[in-house]
Amino acid sequence: MQWLCVSIYTMSEGIESLSDGLCELGVGGVEVEDKNEFEDFLENNRQYWDYVDEELREKMSGETRVKIYLSDDEEGRAMLSMVEKYLSSLKNTDSKNIYGRLRTEIDTMREEDWENNWKQFFKPIYVGDRLVIKPEWETIPDAENKIVFNIDPGMTFGSGQHETTRLCVETLDKIVKKEDKVLDLGCGSGILSIIALMLGAKSAYAIDIDPNCEKIAYSNASLNGIGKDTYTVEIGNIITNDAYKDRVEKQGPYEIVVANIVADVIIPLSKDVKRYLKEGGIFIASGIIEHRFEEVKKAIIENGFEILEIKKENDWYCIVSK
Repeated sequence: MQWLCVSIYTMSEGIESLSDGLCELGVGGVEVEDKNEFEDFLENNRQYWDYVDEELREKMSGETRVKIYLSDDEEGRAMLSMVEKYLSSLKNTDSKNIYGRLRTEIDTMREEDWENNWKQFFKPIYVGDRLVIKPEWETIPDAENKIVFNIDPGMTFGSGQHETTRLCVETLDKIVKKEDKVLDLGCGSGILSIIALMLGAKSAYAIDIDPNCEKIAYSNASLNGIGKDTYTVEIGNIITNDAYKDRVEKQGPYEIVVANIVADVIIPLSKDVKRYLKEGGIFIASGIIEHRFEEVKKAIIENGFEILEIKKENDWYCIVSK
């Protein structure tokens, strides 16, 4: 099936009302690209990020757009006609100019392209001498000699492409032993804790604040033959919830704690990590952008850790300590 991607150029002030009107017409949903909304989101969620991809910034920096998708058939074309009449009416009554020019651009796309084009951006990633992170649909010629982690990158964040994930995986490959218990804080897609189990860890306990992570991490574990007998995923706030901290502590102690998050989480987390770690256990902290490195390093040292190794790739750091 062919689809119509209809981009409607508007202004920030008109997004909500325009979107509501389109939904009332029967449009299934809208996609918004707006610089002001994007910048507002970033400003009010600084605890979750230290770096924003420049391509994403560029995409969101242009004129505000509301996008809708319609089937390229008689029904879709009829809806398009209704949308165009609605926009014309809106333009004629917009005395305060809150909707902007309301010009439309229409592109066509095949359903199979819509579903599969994104896959071209995900290829197998080789980490060290024996680890491969690969999308589940890919094949590699030397799989028998590798530890192969399969992932569905379309499911979520955390596909192994980012530098900090690779730095953590390299570290885990060097230090994981058969009887180790691993705690993965901010687990996301579960990639680090699942790989730790594939490397021979005895058990892994993965935690995140995003409710979606539980289902996604378990799904990725299943793709790799990991069951709930050795792998536990929970949703909880390890920074602010004291009762939850006590619960996590009782599940330990752990030989390895890994936190691939951001500086604003690692810094307060470094005060509590010792209570989860076995004496002499290893703390892997990553997700640290260059301009926050010294700040994070200072916090880790001040909270009683000895730094064993500092790893860097491009502008990102991983600190290994005990």
